[in-house]
Amino acid sequence: MTTSAFPIGIAQVREARARIAPHLQRTPLRSYPELDAAVGHDIRVLVKHENHLPTNSFKVRNGLAAVSALTPEERQRGVICGSRGNHGQGIAFAGMKLGVPAVIVVPYGNNPEKNAAMRGFGARVIEHGSTYDDAVAESERIAGAERLTVIHSTNNEHVIEGAGTITLEVLEDAPQLDAMVIAIGGGSQAVGAMVVLGAAERPTPVYGVQAAGAPAVFESWRAGRPVGPIAPNTVADGIATASSYPTTFAALRAGLRDFITVGEEPILHATRLLIQTTHNLVEPSGAVGLAGLLQLREELAGMAVCVILSGGNADLATLRTLYR
Repeated sequence: MTTSAFPIGIAQVREARARIAPHLQRTPLRSYPELDAAVGHDIRVLVKHENHLPTNSFKVRNGLAAVSALTPEERQRGVICGSRGNHGQGIAFAGMKLGVPAVIVVPYGNNPEKNAAMRGFGARVIEHGSTYDDAVAESERIAGAERLTVIHSTNNEHVIEGAGTITLEVLEDAPQLDAMVIAIGGGSQAVGAMVVLGAAERPTPVYGVQAAGAPAVFESWRAGRPVGPIAPNTVADGIATASSYPTTFAALRAGLRDFITVGEEPILHATRLLIQTTHNLVEPSGAVGLAGLLQLREELAGMAVCVILSGGNADLATLRTLYR
């Protein structure tokens, strides 16, 4: 792993952990015999339950890490982001906790329950465009007009620091971990994990997984350069990105052991399997890591492998799709 490719170091992840600790409890790392049996190949599956956080998603770590790093002047002016929901909820929650005004731009037709949650945390929610990238572009326009600080869901070093705190906890609970299989939208989870694992005494590989219906980062990784944009079309809306991002792309290229894509039915199957075996609510993007592990299980036979249940914000329409 080439450390120069990484935007942050382990010290920054530890500093972020200290900043967010007053506001978040650590999440459990659990194993389930039924899930191990379903995966097979003598794999011990360790599930990191980020769905137990206040916004039901890991992205509250990212939001708190980024907002808590602002200057007093930046906090007073406020923050803004484009989001499909989980990042926006993280920013809204951080704004509520730290007294920072937050504006979230979402595309039309966004998950209404996520929109309601962001408003519930006190954010101003604006609908614009038809895609995540449309929402991001509008957030940047509004930021210029209203002198707000943009906190991108990926292109922000403090966001990646927050995501890295997941793996700090994983290693404390499972020091003999053999691998992590991590869903990739923009890549903050995977890059944060590789920073932490790269600083540990025992090297642990990270495998990336992207939805085949939103493959822009995978195709860029495979080509060795950014490609796209590629319009996403996947039930895993939390990772439905159309492009790779400068802050994470070089690190993904340098550090991932492998990178695969998974189709819609494997994502839905993994979602149902997690609900059945863990009795936790899971949104499809939160199950993409498990879908990847199921595809990689022959290669990872006999190992202790962590997957991140990264979010549980499934709306009723998605649940109907799962069990139609």
